Amino acid sequence: MQITLLGVPSVTRDGERAVLDTRKALALIAHLALSERPRPREALCDLLWPEHDASHARGALRRTLSTVRGAIGDDGVQASSDSVALRRGPDLEIDVECFRRLAAEGASTDDLGAAVAQYSGRFLDGFALRDSVEFDDWQGIQAEVLSRELGSALRRLVAGLVQRGEHEPALAHARRWLELDALQEPAHRELIRLHALTGDRAAALEQYRDCVRTLSRELGVSPLQETAELYEQVNDGSLTPPAQAAQRPPAASGSVPAPLQLPLVGRERELAALAGAHAASRPEGRLAVIEGEAGIGKTRLFEELARRAIADGAVVLAVQCHDDEAGLPYGPVVELLRAALRRTDSTDEAWPAAVAPQRLADAALLLPELAALRPDTPAPLPLDGPGARVRLLEAVAAVVSAACAGRSPGIVFFDDVHGADEATIDAISYLSRRLEGRALLLVVSWRSEAVQPGHRLRRLAVDAARAGTATIVSPVRLTQDEVGALVQAARPGTPEAGLQRRVYLESEGLPLFVAQYLAAQAGGGTPAHDGLPADVQGFLSARLAGLGAVARQVLGAAATIGRSFDLDTVREASGRGEEELVEALEELLAQDVVREVGGSGPGYDFSHQKLRSLVYAETSLARRRLLHRRIGAALSKGAGAEERAALVAKHLRLAGDDAAAALHYRVAAEHAARLHAHADALIHLDAALALGDPDAAGAHERIGDLRTLLGDYVGALAAYGTAAAHGDRAARAAIEHKLGNVHHRRGEWPRAEARLRAALDLAGEGRPALRVHVQIDLAATLYQAGDSERAGALAVEALALALASADPRGQAQAHNLLGVLARRDADLGGAAAHLEHSLELARELGDDAAQAAALNNLALVRRDAARAGAGA
Repeated sequence: MQITLLGVPSVTRDGERAVLDTRKALALIAHLALSERPRPREALCDLLWPEHDASHARGALRRTLSTVRGAIGDDGVQASSDSVALRRGPDLEIDVECFRRLAAEGASTDDLGAAVAQYSGRFLDGFALRDSVEFDDWQGIQAEVLSRELGSALRRLVAGLVQRGEHEPALAHARRWLELDALQEPAHRELIRLHALTGDRAAALEQYRDCVRTLSRELGVSPLQETAELYEQVNDGSLTPPAQAAQRPPAASGSVPAPLQLPLVGRERELAALAGAHAASRPEGRLAVIEGEAGIGKTRLFEELARRAIADGAVVLAVQCHDDEAGLPYGPVVELLRAALRRTDSTDEAWPAAVAPQRLADAALLLPELAALRPDTPAPLPLDGPGARVRLLEAVAAVVSAACAGRSPGIVFFDDVHGADEATIDAISYLSRRLEGRALLLVVSWRSEAVQPGHRLRRLAVDAARAGTATIVSPVRLTQDEVGALVQAARPGTPEAGLQRRVYLESEGLPLFVAQYLAAQAGGGTPAHDGLPADVQGFLSARLAGLGAVARQVLGAAATIGRSFDLDTVREASGRGEEELVEALEELLAQDVVREVGGSGPGYDFSHQKLRSLVYAETSLARRRLLHRRIGAALSKGAGAEERAALVAKHLRLAGDDAAAALHYRVAAEHAARLHAHADALIHLDAALALGDPDAAGAHERIGDLRTLLGDYVGALAAYGTAAAHGDRAARAAIEHKLGNVHHRRGEWPRAEARLRAALDLAGEGRPALRVHVQIDLAATLYQAGDSERAGALAVEALALALASADPRGQAQAHNLLGVLARRDADLGGAAAHLEHSLELARELGDDAAQAAALNNLALVRRDAARAGAGA
């Protein structure tokens, strides 16, 4: 059997093309063909039928498997009750596998030629599923990965053919290489060279001009010096066939080495306090705070604490908060959960068994991979019911506590929490107040100047310290003797006269500056003006001075992304090919400009924020705008785009595309609201309005909804009033309804009645569903105001309207209110009938809030009936 996935997909069996009746059958075969191991049935259901419930999706999968078996034979599929796979064997040929086998690392030029010939077209060319975004995302990722692999094969093939002197076939393959990605500068160079070597000097010069235009338009950069020199050689006729690829020039001798890893000096008291807090964290958890100015060594102090704790058997989970990611609700919390997930990679880590299945499911709302840790994990409950936000935060606390269990109390560290989003601060606050019974030390660090008096984090720490459950340490600048000890450690023996005092005076005792100065000394460099500038810009600039052109371009793209960045985003932003990018990152790593960080994929972080700030400042405004546009486009693609919407909006705003940024801020607001991060959602909505959101009425109305949920009724009334001023008649009806409900919450019955009657007038007769709910709320208002007679008449009218318009939700609310009114009139039988009917409807709808209301009122009726029976 042959499966063709490159180009137009097809399946051939015994020389005849198999007929697949449905697109889902072909999609299933393609997915299984590229899967290295059997795929769980649940995963296949989520991929191909994401809109179906579990039962219908599994039924659809069974029918599709039957179609596949009918096309390729029963022996072609290996299925169990839990998983599905294609049956592998010598008679199964998949063109993708054949391409990858031929194009493997170290392949010969002939094998590479066969590999690119095998690649007859784009992955699943012309194929798509109309109803599965998940499959489309998977297909897009596979197509991109394979396209990169083809580019790598073409690059190596061109090099091999050139080495053999076969310039004409190399030229054809170089054209195909460039067609994959017009930003591949190495492909442009090869075409320039090959045109020249085949005698077409005019084509070579035009290819260079095309390279210049493309790089300027798309990346805002000029060609590399290597490309410019090649152009000059072609132009003056001095080009000769290359004997060997040139080696990358070494870094300039004046570059500054990485800051030294110096011993911890002058922190004995702070370290002892933190160690004592850790020891006291069993059985009751504690909070520890490390605060101080930038560069004082907060992270270094924690690293020493963590090193000692790990040696004693403690589990440490640490994450860093970044200012430029503050728009991502729970961003650092997700990274913390991911750190916990990584502990399950070890076979002896069985912490998921200690977490209740529902807690694991709730935490999976933030990190879906958690749901796969236990086979009995149920589906997560929706985040729209009562107590949903508390349930989410408790799930996070349960997962983190279980993952940190060990011989010694676990440690959770949030670094630079002054840069955290509001939802993350909520999670930190929740956990810090619920450490009782958890063998856990929660450590947070912040810059003193960024957390002002009265800030919620500072109040939290002070309150806990007063209660005896928190330890606060504030490292200060080093003394001259302490700086001298560091100098002795960095320069063993007898340092030059006056060096200790000079380092102390220039650094002013700030550990970061001490380390930078001593690193320069160790590398043979001399600080500018024989001293250290207050912001170490001279040292940082020197460290960047020795970088190659590609590394500088990649670094500029990375700095535009933010403090931390991933491989895929920086590749798309920089426009550089995969090989160039990897070489550039290796250069940046070697110079300690960036560092690798753990995560679900290749991730990097600037070694210091000041480096990132300097690179960003040195990037021209025009190039910054272009890079922000490319970064926004990259982040808006693929899975998780909704979670990244705030970052996308930020980059689009900085690119000058205010309209697109406003739309993404609205998406970010809804994502935050679904996670109960209402404060973050309000920030995003305000940003959308500031950028000229075309739906100003909708944005202000949403602000009113969120302020109502937060209990800010004054703010909600103001927002709804603004929304009414912007909206049309249809929109104003719903807004007046909401205004009436806010006044109802405030106990302002006459105002609530006036607003609700205005909503009825605006709704007219053409919107029965709205009229039902407005009348029910108006009846409830009249009831609260003491006018039960009018309330009852309105409730009966609302029930009739709900029945006529087939509105089960309205019927449930009407029956609930009529039950309350009947109980008030001592008609306990009628009350019970109405409330039981309301409960039945609420259960059919899956409306938790309506069920809770009906059950509560029904309990009151039954209590009254029991009392009446006892009295009789």
